[in-house]
Amino acid sequence: MAENFSFDIVSDFDRQELVNAIDQVKREVSQRYDLKGTETSIDLEKENIFITTNSELTLNSVIDVLRQKATKRKLSLKIFDMKSLDVITGNKVKQTINLKKGLNQEIAKKISKELRNEIKKINVSIQGECLRVASKSKNDLQMAIKMLEGLEENHKIPLQTTNYR
Repeated sequence: MAENFSFDIVSDFDRQELVNAIDQVKREVSQRYDLKGTETSIDLEKENIFITTNSELTLNSVIDVLRQKATKRKLSLKIFDMKSLDVITGNKVKQTINLKKGLNQEIAKKISKELRNEIKKINVSIQGECLRVASKSKNDLQMAIKMLEGLEENHKIPLQTTNYR
């Protein structure tokens, strides 16, 4: 009987690296000349980041710093889902950034279909918030892993592979 090989496709990020990146952003905001005294606050919650500051220009600078720090810590920028800008009392602005984590059913179905259409000899099954890709051929699995880069761009979500067996 032939052996089956498999791996999982997940959409995840290292939470501790995100916490470290946010801490670096806070430190830079408190020390940088153009951002000092702007009453900027950055709050990280379970699924969101909230940035509150006194102007849209300052907000854009803080978001640029956040992107730089996240990139240096090898976090995909695709985990940040920018929501609309809210103007709150006076001239303060608040940006909500949702953190993308996990594959929803709709995207999982699309990715599964695209993989199966391209590579005929693989089995793709949805298991909660991840996809299990299995095949008797390691070469087919490697082709599927290479396809993930294109799928990541098409669906604008970060994809990683885990549990390669």
